[in-house]
Amino acid sequence: MVEAILEKLGLVGNLTGVYSNGWFHHPGGTLVESINPSNGKTLAKVITASESDYQTMVTNAQAAFGKWSRVPAPVRAQIIRQFGEALRFHKKDLGMLITLETGKILAEGEGEVQEMIDMCDFAVGLSRQLSGVTLSSERPNHRMFEQWHPLGVVGIISAFNFPAAVWAWNSLLAAITGNTMIWKPSARTPLTSIAVHKILAPILVEHHSQGVFHLCVTEGHLGANWLARDIRIPMVSATGSSQMGKEVGSLVAQRLGKTLLELGGNNAAIVTPSANCSLALRAIVFAAVGTAGQRCTTLRRLFVHRSMEKEFVEKLVGAFRSIRIGNPWEAGILMGPLISEQAVTNMLQVIDLAKSQGAKLLHGGRRLDRAGFFVEPAILQADPSMPVVARETFAPILYVMPYENLTDAIRYQNAVSQGLSSAIFTEQLTEMEEFLSVQGSDCGIANVNMGTSGAEIGGSFGGEKESGGGREAGADSWKNYMRRQTCTINYGKDLPLSQGVRFDL
Repeated sequence: MVEAILEKLGLVGNLTGVYSNGWFHHPGGTLVESINPSNGKTLAKVITASESDYQTMVTNAQAAFGKWSRVPAPVRAQIIRQFGEALRFHKKDLGMLITLETGKILAEGEGEVQEMIDMCDFAVGLSRQLSGVTLSSERPNHRMFEQWHPLGVVGIISAFNFPAAVWAWNSLLAAITGNTMIWKPSARTPLTSIAVHKILAPILVEHHSQGVFHLCVTEGHLGANWLARDIRIPMVSATGSSQMGKEVGSLVAQRLGKTLLELGGNNAAIVTPSANCSLALRAIVFAAVGTAGQRCTTLRRLFVHRSMEKEFVEKLVGAFRSIRIGNPWEAGILMGPLISEQAVTNMLQVIDLAKSQGAKLLHGGRRLDRAGFFVEPAILQADPSMPVVARETFAPILYVMPYENLTDAIRYQNAVSQGLSSAIFTEQLTEMEEFLSVQGSDCGIANVNMGTSGAEIGGSFGGEKESGGGREAGADSWKNYMRRQTCTINYGKDLPLSQGVRFDL
């Protein structure tokens, strides 16, 4: 199966992780391995970019920007439209590759490709809606308006858990708005990024636009550092941990560059006495164990009203016991492995830390005795005051805590450094409105009667505080990749000044 998928996607022979005006056949970097987390075996080896390769790539991207930025947006969109059609054709194969490389179940792997397809459709429609505004000038015979121009070469840094969709969120809008871009994917998932460019490359050749999209696979964080420090890259979009975002953001800020940061989330949900418990239970389980707890929007903290805590937690434990864990490409499996041995170690260490602080392990929290990086998802009964609860762990660990009133629950929810996603389950209008009010959830995403994960591309995705403040894929997210310019035209014979200032010669 593995060999067949790799062959269908052109991932055979000596694989190069460098695409810039075509594939680099002999890049100067080291070899990295793509590991299948379901069995710990190597899927393939990839030759990475050297710093010299990166310099060539930036030069190519800058040269292409001069041409691409002059192409009308609806014409640019034709490349994106064709890319969407190609993704439809390769959806099952690319979805399977994502499953093999990340460990997420096949439905999620194919769902990620569908997200890319939806993003193509969104970008194509947006290409005819990029707009400025006309403003009223206080000066007679003057016209004032705002217009938007592309930034130049955009850097995109993505994480392993969404190895293709996050790139699509950024790159497709960046391309529609006239930018060229350089993608530095996670070194854990190089094959997905190469496969995406294998699908895209023939379309670029057809349109003589090979210089628009560039791929820069590097060992570790090398490529991220190159992008962050490079004054020729006016904007860097980075997705990953809060710590990574602080480092990248600091480097870009030192040169007064622009960042779009999508970082970690210690997400919470509140279950009220009026909640539809059956609906809440299904939503909570998926939010907590989807992608094996390795989403930035994974549910990590659950606040249940004390009056219903015992009964609801018993049902939750029962639901976790029924989760089918195994090879993520097999039918009926609901949870695959963690991404690496280190991820397993981190999870087990945090569970021990939580127990040392007084948390009670209600379910799971052990490694499965099989090849690969499989664990049981864990439920721990905890208290909001425990330091471990305020810590995001990229693993399927769910802390369950009681609350007395909704004001307390919202305060507990907001009492962490991240502010990405949040949810409440209620049938009461007043509770919903309190949760959504200015004194309610402080997160960038606030859901009612649904889980914390599963954002649609039409809504702005992103969070506050240490979640980075960025917004991707929403109706006006195209502005992230452009610079605003205010223009004033004097079509009269006089020179009136603003604010009534007089300057007579």
